[in-house]
Order: sequence, then C-alpha cells, then structure tokens
Amino acid sequence: MNISLLGKNALVGGSSKGIGEAIARQLASSGANVTLMARNETNMKAIVSELSLDQGQKHQYLVVDFSNFEAFKKAITTFFEQNTIDILVNNTQGPQAGGALEKKVEDYQKAFDFLFKSVVLTTELALKGMQKKKWGRIINVASISVKEPLNYLALSNSIRAAVVTWAKSLAFDVAKDGITVNNVLTGYFDTDRIAQLNVTKAEKMGITPGEVRLSMEAQVPMKRIGRPEEYGFLVAFLASQQSAYITGTNIPIDGGLLKSF
Repeated sequence: MNISLLGKNALVGGSSKGIGEAIARQLASSGANVTLMARNETNMKAIVSELSLDQGQKHQYLVVDFSNFEAFKKAITTFFEQNTIDILVNNTQGPQAGGALEKKVEDYQKAFDFLFKSVVLTTELALKGMQKKKWGRIINVASISVKEPLNYLALSNSIRAAVVTWAKSLAFDVAKDGITVNNVLTGYFDTDRIAQLNVTKAEKMGITPGEVRLSMEAQVPMKRIGRPEEYGFLVAFLASQQSAYITGTNIPIDGGLLKSF
C-alpha cells in the first residue's frame, strides 16, 4: 500500500520535537505540505529546513503558546484567515504531573484551556475549509490514560478524556462531509516528556530515572518503549484516503500495554 498525501495541507500541533515532530516528518515524506505549530521557533525553523521536498511541497511554521489561550486564539485565527488545511493533528504539550489531591481547581482550568479549548477552537476553524472540500482528517493525540488512568497524571487523565468523548460526538456530525475524526491513545514513547516524567517519578520513589524506565519497559509486552517514527506511520495512514471508513475511533499505540479493550 502506497500512502500518498500529495496536494494535502497538514497542520501539526506540538511539532517542534517528540511525537509531533515525527508526525510532521512522516506526513511530509508522504507528500503533504506541512505547517508546524509550537512554541520553539528555533527548533521548528530547523525542522522545516529538513522536511522532505521530494514531491514539490511547501512547508512553514506557526509560533504559538498553547498555555496562553487568548494569544493562541489570535494566532490561530489569523492563520486560518490565510490558509486552509486538509489534515489537522491536534497535539499539545502535556500538563504538569501530579495526583488528584495535589491539584487545585485553578490547575484544572489551565489544563482545560490548553488541552481542550485550543483543540476545539483549532478544529472549529479547520472544519470550515474541510466541509467546503467535502474531505478532511482530524487526528487527536490522546493517551492510554483515558482508558486506564495513571494516578500521577490527574490533569491529563481528566482533560484528555474530555477531548476523546468530544471527538466521538464530532465524528458523528461531520461524517456526512467526508471528514474523519480519530483519537490515538499514546503509550510509552521515547520523548522528552517521558524523560521529564521519569525524573519526577524517580524523585518520589527514591530511585534513578534509569530504573523508572526499566520498570516501564518491563510493563510493556513488547519490552521496549515506542519510537516516535512508529507513531508517525499510524498518523500518516489515518490521514490518507485509505482510512476513509475509519472514524470515531480510539486507537491505542502502546506495544500492547493496555489491558482493557
């Protein structure tokens, strides 16, 4: 199966590193014109210069801060006044770690703004062009914790679950327009985010981050942490014409870690 995204315009959130970067690179390799979207302009500028141009694509980047909703709203609204996209990958940085008893109402509100409101707003703006074309792909980067909550990620558990259920409702409403909406439930991947969480866990447990990682690997049936490029392969498929009959789903990519189904 040859996945071609030639002529498609993609917007990828959180794409200055990690999973978002891997997704952007794979979409570009598949022929899409890619717009990176994140805070780190230096990283994005470097990545854009490295993205595939083999099929005559044009790539760009958009500097945004998901944690400042009003500033984000202004930036993303301006972007869509000048651009239309076919593929939207909703991906933001994760909220701070911590259990339910450690977090206050204000923490949940902040997490709601950058994990939920930013996703809904970006999708709302992207849908206008997709509905006119009668074609679109919306892919939300979520977490396996929406099915099996991780007690040290109370904010992520709660708000990402809201994104997933909202996406299911949206999928029903836009299916008639040839637009699919799917959630990818992320397991353990070799990213800076995992490394940072491991440092926090190690401090609480009185062990080293390396020991935390070994414990994580042992939990995964495949006995390893995922590679970001493997994530990119899945998203490229979900962005393609070949996935046209897949919508409203939650697809785990976790090496078999989830015990539920």
